[in-house]
Amino acid sequence: MTTRSALFPRNFKKDYPVAVRGEGCWIIAADGQRYLDAAGQAAVVNIGHGVPEIGRAMAAQASQIAFAHTSQFHNEPAARLAARLLALAPPSFRNGGRVYLVSGGSEATETAIKLARQYHLECGDTPRYRVLSRRQSYHGSTLGAMTVSGNVGRRLPYLPLMPEWGHIAPCFCSRCPFDLRYPDCHLACADDLDTRLRETGAHDAAAFLFEPVVGATLGAAVPPADYAARIAEICRRHGLLLIADEVMTGLGRTGKPFAVEHWGLEPDLITVGKGIGGGYAPLGAVLVGPRVVAAFERGSGAFAHGFTYQAHPVAAAAGNAVLDYLETHRLFDRVAPAAASLRAALAPLESHPHVAEVRGLGLLLGIEFVRDKVARTPFDPSAAIAEKIRRAAMDEGVLTYPSQGCVDGSRGDHLLLAPPFILSGEEARTIAHALSTALARVFST
Repeated sequence: MTTRSALFPRNFKKDYPVAVRGEGCWIIAADGQRYLDAAGQAAVVNIGHGVPEIGRAMAAQASQIAFAHTSQFHNEPAARLAARLLALAPPSFRNGGRVYLVSGGSEATETAIKLARQYHLECGDTPRYRVLSRRQSYHGSTLGAMTVSGNVGRRLPYLPLMPEWGHIAPCFCSRCPFDLRYPDCHLACADDLDTRLRETGAHDAAAFLFEPVVGATLGAAVPPADYAARIAEICRRHGLLLIADEVMTGLGRTGKPFAVEHWGLEPDLITVGKGIGGGYAPLGAVLVGPRVVAAFERGSGAFAHGFTYQAHPVAAAAGNAVLDYLETHRLFDRVAPAAASLRAALAPLESHPHVAEVRGLGLLLGIEFVRDKVARTPFDPSAAIAEKIRRAAMDEGVLTYPSQGCVDGSRGDHLLLAPPFILSGEEARTIAHALSTALARVFST
């Protein structure tokens, strides 16, 4: 069942079912069709749909006080959520760190950019403003976030509106931009940051922003074990802040509260979104490390930035309820076995002549599709292979997250899988069966 409404849709040429109910890993449409949410609705839904405790917590908070502007008040749910996030963060954040609560990942990126700039102002290093990032990256849809994003396709319509602050090589071993192999590459992709800073000068560079595991644009690309440490060392040497974008990976999706913990990394700022609210409320945050906090405390004392709905009491209540559920049901511990079940179910797909590989970490997985498996030749973008597979899988009752451009920003098709942490073995097999059927249908023509 679809509907024509007054809503401005994401795509006027698509029909959209009307979602009316959620149950665990499933979404039910108005016509009764059930969809297994293998994408977690863009890696958002971690505890599952329709958990009644979350709604009750939000209603209870709304009945007390629904809104108080942060220029005049703090509120208890926000303060409690901030403390709990710091307790989950890398150790360096727990002694003097703070949390800036916002309404989503793009707002978190905007906030991190401004924090980085003002940090250097507070330190008296006024020339520093550029936030560098990687090609083939995506950090949000607002203009500041798009400026640091390196995804060619998503940037293209808005290029006149955005400055170029500098993008370095992606860390993508499956398609190394230097045509090298790890470990013989000696981390050339990380050293590209050092090269860029030496060539353009580091005097005006404020920070480097990266996803520990690249989500939407590369399809769950995991770095070599020593990549993060090399990046951190280069940032320290040149005086840049290190910002980890954990909007997709944070709050347990890779099996740890934050993906940086897989490599013992302690960034200066961590952005979060998606899983922090589990889809129950618009919510995001920036975890701010102690040295950044200290610069503001001993300097002007005021951050020249703000959103009307930051630290919203009802959204914060949702975040606390989601954390309660994650902790009570030990869902962080469920990620690894659920991921193992899903990887095992998907393993037969890797022998398909048009599947390059299944990759990822925890419950953030990517499946890349190619025209020629031996040469790893991508399909022409006009073929829209990922979208065709998405539609075919949806016809089988399974929802996925398609994307194009993982090869060079234009070519390269993949699907992202990021199901709720409660995924069962039977549901994992349902996902694999739907994808197998979808591949057979798409490539039979």
